[in-house]
Amino acid sequence: MRICIYGAGAIGGYLGAQLSLAGRDVTLIARGPHLKAMRQHGVRLLIDGEERVAHPVCTDDPSEAGPQDYVIVTLKAHSVPWIVEPMQPLLGPDTAVVMATNGLPWWYFYELEGPWRDRRLESLDPGGVQWDGIGPERVIGCVVYAATEVSEPGVIRHLKYNRFTLGEPSGEKTERVRRLAKAMIEAGFRAPVRGIRNEMWVKLWGNLAFNPISALTLGTLGTIAGDPDTRAVAKAMMLEGQAVAEALGARFSIDIERRIEGIAAVGEHRTSMLQDLDKGRPMEIDALVTAVQEMGRMVDVPTPTIDVVLALVRQRARIADAYPPG
Repeated sequence: MRICIYGAGAIGGYLGAQLSLAGRDVTLIARGPHLKAMRQHGVRLLIDGEERVAHPVCTDDPSEAGPQDYVIVTLKAHSVPWIVEPMQPLLGPDTAVVMATNGLPWWYFYELEGPWRDRRLESLDPGGVQWDGIGPERVIGCVVYAATEVSEPGVIRHLKYNRFTLGEPSGEKTERVRRLAKAMIEAGFRAPVRGIRNEMWVKLWGNLAFNPISALTLGTLGTIAGDPDTRAVAKAMMLEGQAVAEALGARFSIDIERRIEGIAAVGEHRTSMLQDLDKGRPMEIDALVTAVQEMGRMVDVPTPTIDVVLALVRQRARIADAYPPG
């Protein structure tokens, strides 16, 4: 089984190291000092109180790797359109592409029963670059529940969680998704195969609200959930998101207060959007927020709180671009 991880940062490096140590033929696509360190010293994974060193192939040139059985994309969602052309040498006739990205995916409506079947989302895939260049028929969905960080070039620190929920857009438990799940379980991950759209909405539910609010207030999860005013804003956004999701056929296995309490329990964690803001990187606004607004307009579900917060966080992003840190 040949597996390529495209974007071997914190999550991708963790995946690649564990799969390589489990005996899989792994290639990591990375760049810069991180790539140089992995080439020289292997991928150093700090996990469970020990250091594990893996030696997968590491490159910045996908053409060196050739066609793969699976390509696992672990980039930020807004970065994926830029790698569609470079990744073409990795795609053979039967290559599956695992989209392990945050938020709602560009392929969401592929083969979805109902009036929106095969609808393309302009907010997530302008011009259909991913739909045409990757192809939704290749896609396996993935919802990531893992906390990792690149502590220094070539070194990945695993903090907590190890679940990568997988699922076909069709909902079928195909041979290709079962083979991948088996490989990931053998590498030490939890990899259940489930109805992937419901799983995506449950994770997005919190990110939709708490990520942009954190970028606007600079508050941690615990601070936002613990303050009655910001908690009320987050809850209003989540209720609007739930209404959109349910109008599209999704179902939630947890109630909203329990979901918020789970977020509050994480404590003084800085969201990914806030971390990107701090470091002067583009924020994942479209995959986490804009797509929900776009879907709401499609199904005639009003999203007034989401609309306001989205306008504000877009302005925050524009200001950050004009006045970067430092």
